[in-house]
Amino acid sequence: MRVTVGVSGGIAAYKAAELVRALQRQALEVHVVMTESACKFVQPLTFAALTGHRVITGLWDDATDGYDAYDSSIEHIGEAQWAEALVIAPATANIVAKFAHGIADDFLTTMYLATQAPVLVAPAMNVNMWEHPATLANLEILRQRGVRVVEPGTGDLACGMVGTGRMAEPDAIADAVLNALGRRHDLAGEIVLVTAGGTREALDPVRYLGNRSSGKMGYALADAAQSRGAKVILISGPSALHPPTHCEVVKVTTAAEMRSAVLDRMTDATLVIKAAAVADYRPVNFSDRKLKRTGPLTLELAPTEDILAEVARQRRPGQLIIGFAAETENRMENGRAKLLSKGADAIVVNDVSGDGVGIDADLNAATFLTASTAIELPEMPKRKLADRILDEILTLRRPRSLVVELDHQLDSELDQKTSQEQVLSQSVSPASARRQLIVE
Repeated sequence: MRVTVGVSGGIAAYKAAELVRALQRQALEVHVVMTESACKFVQPLTFAALTGHRVITGLWDDATDGYDAYDSSIEHIGEAQWAEALVIAPATANIVAKFAHGIADDFLTTMYLATQAPVLVAPAMNVNMWEHPATLANLEILRQRGVRVVEPGTGDLACGMVGTGRMAEPDAIADAVLNALGRRHDLAGEIVLVTAGGTREALDPVRYLGNRSSGKMGYALADAAQSRGAKVILISGPSALHPPTHCEVVKVTTAAEMRSAVLDRMTDATLVIKAAAVADYRPVNFSDRKLKRTGPLTLELAPTEDILAEVARQRRPGQLIIGFAAETENRMENGRAKLLSKGADAIVVNDVSGDGVGIDADLNAATFLTASTAIELPEMPKRKLADRILDEILTLRRPRSLVVELDHQLDSELDQKTSQEQVLSQSVSPASARRQLIVE
C-alpha cells in the first residue's frame, strides 16, 4: 500500500524520518512531499535516501534529478492519485490553516485538495499556538471534513515552554495511518513461516523437473501476514517475484533443500503455511553431462520427502500447520484425504484445471478445509485471498480462547454464588453448580 508523507516547516520535521521508517516497517511504500520551510530543517536528500524516491519540494520541481519521476505531467494530481493515504507530520499551525480554508499555494496544499485518499495531520507547535481559538477552529473544520487528527503530546517543547504541542510519536502516527488504511494488527506477536514457489529437481546440468508455480500465492500470504503485524520467514523456490520488504527470505531450489530449510526454521514459528508447489518426484539418476537426444528416454523417478506430514509430526504445542492442495479433479475428496493423512490443521484446496485462475495466475479461488468445516473462498486477486485465508486461520485459534474466557466467566459466577452461600444452601456440588451455570 502507498502513503505520501507531507512534511511542513517545524522543528519536529526531523521526526518525519522516523515516521518514514515506521511506515516502511509495515511494508508500506512511502513518498515524501516537503514544503519550502520544511527544507530549512531537514534536507530532501535525507528522505530520498530513505525512500528511494525523488522528494517533491515545490510545484515547479525539476523531475530529472536521478530519482523516480511520475507518469503524470500534472504532478500534484498524479501524486494525489498515487497515494492511498496522505499524512502530514509535522503539521504546523500554518499548514492546518491552509487546509481548513482551501488555500493551495504550494505542492502539498494543492495535493491535499486534489486527493481522495484518507488524510491525517499530526500537529506540532507551541502550546499557545495549539490552544489559540483560530487553530482549534481550523482543526474542528478539518475533523468535520473527515481529516483524522493525531493529537499532539504534552511535555517540553522546543521553544522552552511546557505544555501540549509535541508531535505524536512516529509509531503512534504509523498506527493511525494503518487504521485509516483499514490494516489490521491481529497477527502481532506471531512468527509466520510461509513456503512459496515451485521446486526444481535436476536431470542434468541444464534440465530439471518442475512445475508452473510462480510463487504469487505464497508471496501474497507473506505480504499479508507481515502487514498484519507478524514476523515473516519466507522460504521460496525459484521465483521472479520480489519478496515483501523486511521479511526474512530463504532461497531454495530442490525439495530436499526446502525440507531442510523448513525443518530448520519451523521451531521459531507459531504458524506454518505450506503454500509451495514442492515436486512430488525427483530423478533417481543425475547426469553430470547434458543428455543428448538419441531417441526415446525413460526416466526413473523416486518420491520426494513429504514435508507437510513431517512438519505436522514435529509440531510443538500451539503451533498451527496449514497446507495447500492443487487438484484437477475430485477436489473436495482429495483435499479432505490430504487433510486427514498429513495431520495439518487445515488445507487450502485449489482447483488448477482451469485457465486464468490458480497456478501461475493473478487470480485464485479456494476452499478452506478443516476437520469440521469447508469454507468457500470465491475467485479474487491472490493478495485479497491471502487476507481471507489468514482470517480463516485466525478462527482456528479463537475457539480455544473463547473456551478459556467462558471457563473464567463460569469460575467468577460460581465464586459469587458460593460467597452468597447459594451453592451450600442447596447442597449442590461445585461441579453440579458449574453445569447449572452453563445451562443458565
